[in-house]
Amino acid sequence: MNLPRVCAALALACVASAAAAGPPYLTDDPVPTDTGHWEFYVFGSGEGGHSALDADAGIDINYGGAKDLQLTATVPLSFTHEPDDGWHSGTGDLELAAKYRFFHDERSGFSAAVFPRAILPTSSLEHGEKARFLLPLWIGKDFAGGTSLFGGGGYVFNPGDGNRDFWQAGLAVTQDLNNTVSLGAEITRQGPDTDVGTMQTRAGIGSIVKLSDHYALLFSGGPTWADHQTAYHFYAALGMNF
Repeated sequence: MNLPRVCAALALACVASAAAAGPPYLTDDPVPTDTGHWEFYVFGSGEGGHSALDADAGIDINYGGAKDLQLTATVPLSFTHEPDDGWHSGTGDLELAAKYRFFHDERSGFSAAVFPRAILPTSSLEHGEKARFLLPLWIGKDFAGGTSLFGGGGYVFNPGDGNRDFWQAGLAVTQDLNNTVSLGAEITRQGPDTDVGTMQTRAGIGSIVKLSDHYALLFSGGPTWADHQTAYHFYAALGMNF
């Protein structure tokens, strides 16, 4: 199965406060990490089907560097499985990003942010890859009763032989059930990332369960429709904030 090579960039572009959105969803929100605070997500994510799997496990590190500014680094290990080739593992691509919230109106609940991200080719499993860059805009609105709606999208520069630049977009809604549990649903779509690729659509549901003021469990998953096949994607993490 020809799974998108920027799957990790999509699945890991969701780095924000566990009290708001971002992880475990592919769609990000405009809320940055609080100034002077750290967030860590020990995660596992992947996409696959029919005995094929592309997966990552690692850590997302976020720091509130200044008011409305979040600095992010993602350091993964990568795992692949093909029916005819078995398991392979190695280092993944290093990701560096900065989220800047340029608009925030507490009275209306609206906010907006840019979250440029660089995916650096440090993977030991993908040779000849070039640096990729994601330039997205994320917009969100909070409603009374614990409901949040957020979404947006951006352009991915995806250089390399046989690759194509493409647009991506996503929309998600979450609902706080109580002070410890929230549920959400989302849908995302992106253009072909290779010369022979097709449009890719993902749908998913997710949940955040707060274990304490500093720890939370995060889960999401659902189907992926790409290259005329149906696969699945998943994300799970232990979130910590200090």
